[in-house]
Amino acid sequence: IFIKMAILSITFHIEETELLKWNKYLKSVLIYDLKNINKKYLLTEVESEMLSEGKNTNLLIFFSNQEDRFLFLEQIFPHFSKKIITNFGDKILIFKTFLNSI
Repeated sequence: IFIKMAILSITFHIEETELLKWNKYLKSVLIYDLKNINKKYLLTEVESEMLSEGKNTNLLIFFSNQEDRFLFLEQIFPHFSKKIITNFGDKILIFKTFLNSI
């Protein structure tokens, strides 16, 4: 069965010094905010041999099409990311990746 969808992958890289604060933020604020966006999502910890400092957390958000994803990025994501950057400043990097059906 072929399902056409658009996925937004967001990777958060947090520095080692902020891990305790990040873990608390994940469990309280981030998960609460994700429930409010009313989209299916998958939040995971990234394990990699290439990562020696800090931690990566990956968020996949599933959209029914690219237009819905674009609207999310335009209307919701700026507030979402600003809130995170306000809390963590230059101790966090946020990478967006677009995953499209082939």
